[in-house]
Amino acid sequence: MSFAKIHLFFKKVIGNNTYFHIFVHQKHIKNRKTMKLDGRRLSTNVEDRRGKGGVKAGGLGLGGIIIVGLIWLLTGKAPDTSTLQQMTQGIGTEYAQEQDYSEVDVELMQFCKQILAGTEDVWNAEFKKMGMTYQPPKMVIFAGAVSSGCGNASSDSGPFYCSADQTVYLDLEFFKSMKSQIGADGDFAYAYVIAHEVGHHVQYLLGTLDAAHQQMAEYGKGTKGYNQTSVRLELQADFYAGVWAYHDNQMFGSLEDGDIEEALDAAAKIGDDYLQKQAYGKTMPETFNHGTSEQRARWLKKGLRTGDMSQGDTFSPNYNSL
Repeated sequence: MSFAKIHLFFKKVIGNNTYFHIFVHQKHIKNRKTMKLDGRRLSTNVEDRRGKGGVKAGGLGLGGIIIVGLIWLLTGKAPDTSTLQQMTQGIGTEYAQEQDYSEVDVELMQFCKQILAGTEDVWNAEFKKMGMTYQPPKMVIFAGAVSSGCGNASSDSGPFYCSADQTVYLDLEFFKSMKSQIGADGDFAYAYVIAHEVGHHVQYLLGTLDAAHQQMAEYGKGTKGYNQTSVRLELQADFYAGVWAYHDNQMFGSLEDGDIEEALDAAAKIGDDYLQKQAYGKTMPETFNHGTSEQRARWLKKGLRTGDMSQGDTFSPNYNSL
């Protein structure tokens, strides 16, 4: 039985994302445009959980996967579904304990700490202007799957902010896949992703996030009001990401030619209309919950241009004029 066939079987059993972590060598990201970050401090609010519970092996655990492979090698037959189910019963989730991270993982971890530190510096200053004290969020770097105060999540969910534990969750593989999956790349595009999630934390501290979530709960999930309120939240987080970038550049001179275009391109390529066209060949505006490409790029650019938090009200305007 060839290893090629075994790899195909593993992909089917454990999923492509986990397969990628276990079998595919991580290559260094080449030709990525970089921000000016030399000498920048690192945030101490970053927790690395990659070795404590990262690559979830589809319920089998890494040991279970090896057993499946051995069965196939020795017998020439793949275990049937019932056998696989029996193997998963009563077996705790196992995680890869990989400690020798690739060069790109080391670089991305440092990058995340620098960007989070930058958000801490900017938002500390901005909150002081409002007579408030900024309480920075934590950031958890995970691999494959993670348990948060908002429940369990996998890498497929993408980066997210959980207000229950005031933490941003991020799998570094998301950055590596941005170029291949949506054609977005570059340090500032990555920084925008982090700053957007921190923008949700800013909303939480200001009371905006809880108020919007309460309103969404009253509307009911999937309703027009629910989706439109979600869009308002996301566009404001985009705006706050732009505000951060404006002041970070003022403080540290971090942006170079082309950086802003990278972030605007990334924002456009995660618009609901763009993603739906890519996936379904059409758009379904009634299901939008993050905003169109034009809206996301526009609100990010507004924050970048003004750096003025007072101009980020996405809740008062008529929805069609956002």
